Amino acid sequence: MFRRLIAPALLAGALAPASGLLQVPATAQPPSAPGSIGVRLVDAPSGSRADPRARRYVVDHLRPGTVIHRRIEVSNTTGAAMPVSLYPAAADVGRGAFTFAAGRTGNELTGWTSVVPRALSLAPHSRAMATVTVDVPADAAAGERYAVVWAETAGQTPGTIREVSRVGVRMYLSIGRGGGPPTDFTVDTLTAQRVAGGAPTILAQVHNTGGRALDLSGDLRLADGPGGMSAGPFDARLGTTLGPGQTETVAVPLSHQLPDGPWRAVVRLRSGLVRRTAQATITFPHDVGTAKAVPVGHTSRETVLASALALSLVGLTVVLLRRGRRTAGTA
Repeated sequence: MFRRLIAPALLAGALAPASGLLQVPATAQPPSAPGSIGVRLVDAPSGSRADPRARRYVVDHLRPGTVIHRRIEVSNTTGAAMPVSLYPAAADVGRGAFTFAAGRTGNELTGWTSVVPRALSLAPHSRAMATVTVDVPADAAAGERYAVVWAETAGQTPGTIREVSRVGVRMYLSIGRGGGPPTDFTVDTLTAQRVAGGAPTILAQVHNTGGRALDLSGDLRLADGPGGMSAGPFDARLGTTLGPGQTETVAVPLSHQLPDGPWRAVVRLRSGLVRRTAQATITFPHDVGTAKAVPVGHTSRETVLASALALSLVGLTVVLLRRGRRTAGTA
């Protein structure tokens, strides 16, 4: 089974079908540092146009027997010609991080993945396209798999040392029949700590309750502090990735000038289109150390909508009761 693709000229249209591809603008990924090799994803599923993860990585849910194609752009921002090798290699998610294997180590997903061309010769300050193809076997078992499509260049240094540099695009592919597994998570506790040097940090414990990996980002605000102080937002430290069922902490470094508290801490975390907000009252240790974890209260769009619906039903019930009483009195 092949996924139907549509011409690039139609990809930006509002009526692009979910089975098509959306062309990712060049700003979808941060530009490479000057004087380096860079790689970025060019195509993303049109149904995921609002998902920032799908515009940076190959993120999709595929049925067994499906074949997909994704274009990547490889750039050379150096002043010299660069030979570049393109290949998939194994990756995994564990201990709160997306980790990749050494060299060209393979796994099940890399066995389904090919890159054409496999080698490029990039002139100075030039770029070229390559196509990544994933051919899922008809008997593939359900589950999420991870890999990286690498662009690698090797330079010869004096002596016997060969310097190898590579940059890549992550792959998160869920396999299974029907719709993809849900993406969801909870923020369970907030923990205040002071690290060496006295800097305060908040640790948010996150549990991946869905069936897809999470790449977490977000921020934290402090309110109702000593003397009515407030502070923030403070960005969460990037790099936390959770596989299905995994639990890890997301660290939010704060300013040295913050007093101990107490504070009302409100953390907002997101992965793709899923966002969660949680809050708790915390107090930082006066010296280096970690306070006791504090359970949080949750608010989310779904919770807010449910509360609004419940209040509407209560209001409707009251109105109907009043009308019923008036009718009975008139009779």
